[in-house]
Amino acid sequence: MAVTHLVPLAQEVDQNKVTPGVLGFIVFAVMALAVWGLMKSMNRHMGKVDFQESPEARDEEPRNSSSAPEPRRG
Repeated sequence: MAVTHLVPLAQEVDQNKVTPGVLGFIVFAVMALAVWGLMKSMNRHMGKVDFQESPEARDEEPRNSSSAPEPRRG
């Protein structure tokens, strides 16, 4: 009944115009949900991290940046 009044409006849309349509909206919504889930997971994991340095780590001497052992001499 009321839908029949919208049919002429739908035919007035330019057929040469490209629009994202329903598929574009669904893809965007899925990506938004994925980003939201990843941010929530990241916040949960970052909350578990302890940023305070332990007292033992401050007293140690700084080590070389390379992880390879020093060569023996002699």
